[in-house]
Amino acid sequence: MIPAQQLRCRIEKRELTTGLLVSSHLWPQLVEIAMAGGLDYLIADTEHLDHGAARIAEVCALGRIAGFPILLRTRSTDEASVRAAMDIGPCGLLLPNVERAEQLDEVKKAAYLPPRGGRRPGGPGNFWVKQYDYDSFKTVVEDNLIVIPQVESQEGLDNASEIAAHELTTALGIGPFDLSAQLGVCGEGIAHPRMRSAVDQLRNAADAADKPMWMIGPPRPLIDQGFRFLCIGDVFHFLRNALRSELDELKQLSQADASGPLGS
Repeated sequence: MIPAQQLRCRIEKRELTTGLLVSSHLWPQLVEIAMAGGLDYLIADTEHLDHGAARIAEVCALGRIAGFPILLRTRSTDEASVRAAMDIGPCGLLLPNVERAEQLDEVKKAAYLPPRGGRRPGGPGNFWVKQYDYDSFKTVVEDNLIVIPQVESQEGLDNASEIAAHELTTALGIGPFDLSAQLGVCGEGIAHPRMRSAVDQLRNAADAADKPMWMIGPPRPLIDQGFRFLCIGDVFHFLRNALRSELDELKQLSQADASGPLGS
């Protein structure tokens, strides 16, 4: 699983690593666009919208062929959701609302084959290996799998150290919008004092476990704060903002022309 190895190497070296979350519009050519744009990974989000297993598998297959990491945000951390995600063949998992380290024990059971877990391999994920034996699945897939548990509640904050230190955790993540809602400051962003305190708590937990922290949001302020493993937004928002910026500029040009000699 070379794309996962390369992504893991970047984040462990604390190199700037940028990706996009794909919540609303997932299509295969997006892999090519992401690569051409210089991104390091994509996350197909299945927590809030079902893109269809066949389409997600196609996107993962293109990533596998092109050597580009595709991660998958699961619907939940239950065994059925994780097993289904692993069958599709992503390079890693973004796990929503992890509140206790015991949840990661269940994820491990669902993601790993016996004797370390209870997974039964199947689906397009099998194409990562050339031989269907335990050693191949362990060394190629399981040992390289990227796992990012998202902390999105007060209970998750309280258990952040244990979550970060878990053997399955590659990087400690945050769900800033959901966490802000749980902390009573919905939509205020990480600039709010309660959110700043929560981010500091998560960052300290990640540092203590010698793990990077995964952050989502506008990249420039996050980079200024020293974060390097970033999700810089959602494809939908980038498209909307680019269109808005372009049209605003066109309107300004039109108004300037109208106020000139020919428009007076």
